[in-house]
Amino acid sequence: MSEKKKCTSTQECESCAESKSCSEDEKSAHRERMVGEKLSHIDHRIMVMSGKGGVGKSTVAVNLAVSFARKGFEVGILDADIHGPNIPKMLGLDHSRLIGTPQGILPVPFYSNLKVLSIAFMLPENDAPVVWRGPMKHGVFQQFLGEVEWGDLDYLIVDLPPGTGDEPLSIAHLIGEVDASVIVTTPQEVALLDSRKAVVFSRMVHVPVAGIVENMSGFLCPHCGKEIDLFKIGGGEKAARELQVPFLGRIPLDPQIVRNCDQGNPFVAANPDSAAARAFIEISNRIEKFVNPAGKKEEKESSIQQPRPSTGKEGKATEAR
Repeated sequence: MSEKKKCTSTQECESCAESKSCSEDEKSAHRERMVGEKLSHIDHRIMVMSGKGGVGKSTVAVNLAVSFARKGFEVGILDADIHGPNIPKMLGLDHSRLIGTPQGILPVPFYSNLKVLSIAFMLPENDAPVVWRGPMKHGVFQQFLGEVEWGDLDYLIVDLPPGTGDEPLSIAHLIGEVDASVIVTTPQEVALLDSRKAVVFSRMVHVPVAGIVENMSGFLCPHCGKEIDLFKIGGGEKAARELQVPFLGRIPLDPQIVRNCDQGNPFVAANPDSAAARAFIEISNRIEKFVNPAGKKEEKESSIQQPRPSTGKEGKATEAR
């Protein structure tokens, strides 16, 4: 009996007419090849993690992605929080839907050089819960990485749910070579305790740790100008020093960040001269140097264009297959 030819189809197995004659092992190998082909067009893959919820991880992920895009880089942001997908809301894309094409699924554009993908784009309504076990989540991540037309990206930012469970494991396994993890914490001891676990997890799965971000670090009183340490200060830097990983910076607590997130207007774009926006930009610079120490920035600067805000209409045509 002749050996089956290696599949070279760019279609997913579910819509391929030849898939009925393929074994499950062949289908799995095909999906892995599709993921590898799509990832070959992405220069840097960065996971944004936190040991616990409520530390502003998604806020950091969104503003880092927008910071990179505003520098002229081609950026994608993958919302890997299946049960609590917040990225579309933070970018004002919560009414958008994915478009399916013969070539694959198209992510939703925010800027012309910032593409967004989230399970929220596939839900029938915003309040619909996703009640899935681990294997289902692994399968959708494989689809998001292998069947989505990301195109050529400089950075893919993956916003992970809190903790060190199924989602981070699946993403680390599927991507294979993650360039860096960014650990977000607040200065509180409870948050720091869990953020340390995220650092150890990254080392266990062989992901370089770009560093720790201390979010909600101090609050500047709008009346007297005095800095108030609502959640203490300096804990993230201390943890980074003890764990021997870089400290990426402090982001001060700013009420406008919350308002901008609720409005779907990224803080770094709306308030570029604020102290918190400058902190986000400096953190993005440090991450850029970490993943690209040789530096391609000069090549990018010559072709930087002002990002084009999405009208929100591009992603509303049809549901993805």
